[in-house]
Amino acid sequence: MEMKLGSRGSPLALAQSRLVAGMLNISEAAIQSFMTSGDQIQGRLQEQGGKGLFTKELDEALLDGRIDIAIHSMKDLPTRMPDGIVLACVPAREDQRDAFIATRAKSLMELPAGATVGTASLRRQAQSLHARPDLKVELLRGRVETRLAKIEGGAFDATYLALAGLKRLGLERHAASIVDSEAMPPAPGQGALAITCRAEDAKVIARLAKINIAEHAVTTTAERAFLQALDGSCRTPIAAMARIEDGNLSFLGEVLTPDGKQCWRRRESVALGSDGIETARALGLKLGAQIKAEAGPLYQAHFGDGGW
Repeated sequence: MEMKLGSRGSPLALAQSRLVAGMLNISEAAIQSFMTSGDQIQGRLQEQGGKGLFTKELDEALLDGRIDIAIHSMKDLPTRMPDGIVLACVPAREDQRDAFIATRAKSLMELPAGATVGTASLRRQAQSLHARPDLKVELLRGRVETRLAKIEGGAFDATYLALAGLKRLGLERHAASIVDSEAMPPAPGQGALAITCRAEDAKVIARLAKINIAEHAVTTTAERAFLQALDGSCRTPIAAMARIEDGNLSFLGEVLTPDGKQCWRRRESVALGSDGIETARALGLKLGAQIKAEAGPLYQAHFGDGGW
């Protein structure tokens, strides 16, 4: 019997699921789409419970056997998996960077004073205000196409979208520029796909192992460990970018206050040993703990409950 794949119902999620179906030589008819709690929320996700809102219904479908695997954007996946479910595979990672979207400016620094940036991401809000405290940031949610239309229609002066999503939808032409990832690191896991399945389903896990890409598993492990060390969620402005170059794992991570006034950064490069996953996890946890310690009472005041 053909494996049943679960996906959110957005055009981007379905495009990503069709990509995975092709890797597994499974027909697109095997993809089942779900409306998740996160898709139904109109306000800020951090006020409603955070990342798990995009995975809850898919997790339930896995556990009751309606689907065999669930396909997620890695950055939507909570750092702690529900009992009985495992992150089994990282099959692909596109460009990690953000795209800057605007019709009258090529970059954030070119926006006029007082311009309005639309975003639902606390990370993008904090990074924008850190670079340009004179700007206004207002809530902009919705599918990729909806947000592009808002910019085209003049409702906002600018926004950001993950470059990976634009590429997977064939919409990268809408990017006014690609954001410098050194100046504005992306979200942990951005650009990567994540496949989850039931922990006891050995046959499925073995099949997924064949399309796992070790390099992407290593880099996302480091980023997710950094997030975990900081008790990160959608309520926390956290950025992380890991790369493998010449056998070394390089990492850049930062944490900001939502108003952008405070920013803590850590950067380190380590040699990848025989167990790259464990090396990556240790690095992410270490650097996250260092920022937590450096921020001290201010961090505890805001992050003590696992989010802002």
